[in-house]
Parts: sequence; structure tokens; C-alpha cells
Amino acid sequence: MYFLDRTRNRDGKEICRTKNFSYPLQKKRNGHYKIQSGELIRVCMTSDFFLKEADEWREEAWRIMHRRSDVKFFILTKRPERVRECLPFDWGDGWENIFFNVTCENQRRADERIPILLELPFKHKGIMCAPFIGPISIKKYLVAGQIEQVICGGENYDGARPCNFDWIKNLRQECVAANMTFCFIETGTNFIKDGKMYHLRKKSIQSTMAFKSNMNFTGKPISFYLQDAYGEIPKEYLYVPEYRDNCNCCSSKLICNGCSNCGKCQ
Repeated sequence: MYFLDRTRNRDGKEICRTKNFSYPLQKKRNGHYKIQSGELIRVCMTSDFFLKEADEWREEAWRIMHRRSDVKFFILTKRPERVRECLPFDWGDGWENIFFNVTCENQRRADERIPILLELPFKHKGIMCAPFIGPISIKKYLVAGQIEQVICGGENYDGARPCNFDWIKNLRQECVAANMTFCFIETGTNFIKDGKMYHLRKKSIQSTMAFKSNMNFTGKPISFYLQDAYGEIPKEYLYVPEYRDNCNCCSSKLICNGCSNCGKCQ
């Protein structure tokens, strides 16, 4: 993110509230929400939802997520030790529409963060090994049956550390044994396979190469209880994503929210 911010003449150290903060509550002219029931929103992916500097805005963000209990919110953090003190007062044992994930770049971070993840009150939990910069084994953590999904991908941009295909295969094997969804989203800029280093600058090529590796695995379904003021929303009324032709060779399709087919890109 620091690299991308520099290309936009921005300072990545500045923590700010985005102009589109309330987007999940915005409606179209016909009165319907712009974001449909059943969609997946990735929260604060260019920063960290549990930054101390964001404490003043987080309560309002929780209120938005609670109000849109018909939408899935994907939250990712490197700071799981701050989470418990940042939960809303009416959290209980967790909200059904929140998918909480921790970042585990290597074994050290996995051993630091996953035990905290397992102790936190969330209905849905996952792990994101990105940037994947060292071998990781999570087999002992999967026994509890709490983790529902693992995402991994190599590092990009300035000084990208290499990602080794052997790490991908070993992590996938553990997920398959646990019948848990595994998604290899991209190789990263520097990728090692069979002892040879490959330099892949374009992220589209990284994703295509990850897709061609056939590492993705769909495990046990993740079931979210989504509801509105009238109760649980029937499956036939939930958002159904559209996909373009180029999506068929994108490795992220397995976990992607897809396209709402709004027509703006036509």
C-alpha cells in the first residue's frame, strides 16, 4: 500500500476516514440499497480496521454493519490483540454477517495470531497468508474446526520477497485434509517453482498463473445467516454474482463478490 500511495502522491502513514464511509447505507432512486442482500464487502483492505487511530470511527462502522445484517462483511487484521476491546457492547458471541480474518505472513505470525483468533467471539473465521513470505503449517490449529477459509498469495511491488510454490502446496494439503476452502490468489512478483525464480510484474499474469496451478479447493460450505427486519432472507432473494469471460482464468474467482452487472462498463 505504501508503494501504491506513492504512485498517487499520497502518504500511506496518514489515517483518515474515507469519503464513501457510509456506502453500505446508500440507496438508489428506487429506494433499494446499492449493495444487495448477500453481497460481500471487504472492509478497510488498504489499512487495518483495528488501528488505534481509527477508534473514533469504528463504533459507527459497527452500527452500519449491524444495520446491514443482510450483507457479509470481510474484516482482515494484523492486530487481533486489539479486537476484544474494540467490539460493540451488543456483540454477544458474534454477528452472523461478519467474516473475521487474521493475516499470517509466516510461521511466526501464524503462531502469534491464530491462537488469539481462536479465542475471539466470531461466528466466521479465516486466515490470509498474504504476503506469503515463509513456510506455514496450521494443521494443529485446524483441529478446533473454527477456521473456514484460507487465502494465500505472494508479495508485490518494491522489494517483493519471493513466494515458494512448495509453501503453497503444503498449506493446501493441510486445508484439503480439513475439508476447508483454500484459495491461491496470486504468485506475487517473485515466484519460485521447482527451484527456479520467475519474475512476474503484472498482477493479471500472477493471478492467471495461480489459477493454472490448480491449487484452489472448495471445502465445506460457509453458511451465513443473513436477515433483515422481517427475518432470514430466503436464498432465492440473495445476490447472485455475474462473471465476465476474463474472470474464468482469475484465481480469485473462488472468493470474489463478482459483478452486479450494473452496465457501467459496457
